[in-house]
Amino acid sequence: MQALIRHLSIILFTLGVFGVSTAWADNVETALMPGQVIAGHAKWEEDCTKCHKRFDKAAQTTLCLDCHKDVRKDVEQKHGSHGRFKEQRECKECHTEHKGRAENIAPITEQTFNHEQSDFPLKGAHADAKKVECKSCHKPKTKYREAPLDCYSCHKKDDKHKEKAGVACANCHTDRSWKDVRFDHDKTRYKLRNKHAEIACKDCHANDRYKDTPMDCYSCHKKDDKHKGKAGVACTDCHTDRSWKDVRFDHDRTRYKLRNKHATIACKDCHANDRYKDTPTDCYACHKKDDKHKGQEGTTCSECHDDRSWKKAPFDHNKSRFPLMGRHAATECKKCHLTPAFKDTPMECFSCHKKDDKHKGAYGEKCETCHGESDWKTITFDHDLHSKYPLRGRHNTTTCDSCHKGHLYKDKTPTDCYACHKKDDKHKGRYSEKCERCHTERNWKVLLFEHDRDTSYPLKGYHRKTKCDSCHKSTLYKDKTPTDCYACHKKDDIHRSTFGEKCEKCHGEQNWKTVAFNHDQDTKYPLVGKHRTTTCESCHTGQLYRDKTPTTCHGCHKNDDVHRRKLGTECQDCHNVRDWKIWDFDHNVRTRFKLDGGHKGLDCYACHSERMDKKVVASSACISCHTKDDKHEGSFGSQCDRCHETTVWKTIKPGTGTFRRR
Repeated sequence: MQALIRHLSIILFTLGVFGVSTAWADNVETALMPGQVIAGHAKWEEDCTKCHKRFDKAAQTTLCLDCHKDVRKDVEQKHGSHGRFKEQRECKECHTEHKGRAENIAPITEQTFNHEQSDFPLKGAHADAKKVECKSCHKPKTKYREAPLDCYSCHKKDDKHKEKAGVACANCHTDRSWKDVRFDHDKTRYKLRNKHAEIACKDCHANDRYKDTPMDCYSCHKKDDKHKGKAGVACTDCHTDRSWKDVRFDHDRTRYKLRNKHATIACKDCHANDRYKDTPTDCYACHKKDDKHKGQEGTTCSECHDDRSWKKAPFDHNKSRFPLMGRHAATECKKCHLTPAFKDTPMECFSCHKKDDKHKGAYGEKCETCHGESDWKTITFDHDLHSKYPLRGRHNTTTCDSCHKGHLYKDKTPTDCYACHKKDDKHKGRYSEKCERCHTERNWKVLLFEHDRDTSYPLKGYHRKTKCDSCHKSTLYKDKTPTDCYACHKKDDIHRSTFGEKCEKCHGEQNWKTVAFNHDQDTKYPLVGKHRTTTCESCHTGQLYRDKTPTTCHGCHKNDDVHRRKLGTECQDCHNVRDWKIWDFDHNVRTRFKLDGGHKGLDCYACHSERMDKKVVASSACISCHTKDDKHEGSFGSQCDRCHETTVWKTIKPGTGTFRRR
């Protein structure tokens, strides 16, 4: 059989090479088919390519899966019996074909099928074939693979809860026995502890109600509430699940912890008429009757009194907003607290010490800025630490009144130099008002300005010896001083701006007459040959930088072109910069058109008669020049060189006469 198939393959390959039709090849394949296919494949029996790919056996499994998409899905997703093979197999290993219409090519029975290889391994009672038959789960006229995998699909009739407990049967039941219940309440959101673990399920889940069962105490124990709801519904605040009578309320876990005297009084003293919610926690609500100050010192009793004893008032002034320091600690209370009420007592210095102010308010009312509580005459103000203007140099020995002329805080003292030293400005404002750029606080005459360091224009060469006023003619900072050479040296330009305004291209700061321009390094056009001895003006006829100088040969040597552009404008292809008359163009080497035979020795203009730009573009076809010589008038085409030679036009190449007759 294998020999027959091999011969068939050779025949089919040979037929394909010599152009025999595919339909004929299909008929041959059908004629040599080893046997009929099964009934399910009969409609494709005439089309072998449905299951086979010529000369590619490995493609057969892919073609099978193209039709059996459910099997392909199992293989790709590793589901079902086909998807659980340890190694991927070819379909033909288990399912053979061409054995007749009635052949069963999937010989798997209920006895031989390994259910462990499916998506539903049989365990517990499901594995007992005597109790559970295959047809119990696999219904007629449906595929075995379509059998449901969830419990409820088969056991809906066994659900005594009527779906009130949901359809996830496996949460409570096992596959060993339907009556075997293994529900663990601790895995729910409500764990059973103490008394709750002892009661029957129906006490909480009445009428098989499992979903949305309340978990708060009050829903079940409302009838046991002796407070009638006055203590709220959070039963766990006081009671436990060990015993309803076991009260474990810890007042310290509330917002009001019981301390000292409060820990010894009865609950009803504060919670009258079972009032627990919104019980006030401030002292005055309960002790208003005990207030001997009649409210003059406010209602915040805890500022002076504590819960150990009402009569003791351990007030610590240092814990108030005004700690007593220095001389204040020895002062009597009534000196500051003039009324029985301690509230709203002023805390700023000026309220009490206005009479002691020798500055008459000129330095403001913030006495504490300079004075301390220990001694009024001791000055604690440090200008370097307490202000944004540290005193340096001569400023450190200057009296305060020299700078602070008006009200210290209302009239802000200027911090710029010019505000005080305008009269000392010998430049009359021409160098701006930023004196600190050049002068210091140590000595007005000492200059610290350094042009190289403090500006973006370092002074070099002759610039270092030049006076400031030579460049800075107007206001230094308002009118910016130009930094380009031409702005100052326009009068020194002997080129009259024909070479542009960028003097630094050729000249340096050391000496104006020294020229440092290097055409080879500083431009994209190095000078070689005759160009090196040519004067600048010969090429640069206009303004050097505004009118761009051409860099092509023809741009300068147009008048020297004796060819009148018949050989293009790329002069460098033939000439060089050493001498215009020296040229070395070789037509046979430099072009694709070799000059031989009759072409040899011809004048260039015989072929190149038209003017053109840039490179020479000319047709290499014979007919371009010899149209008038074509006696055939184009009937033999335009490829003259197929018959004629370049030596003599009338000479015909050997063998071409036969070709023409053919």
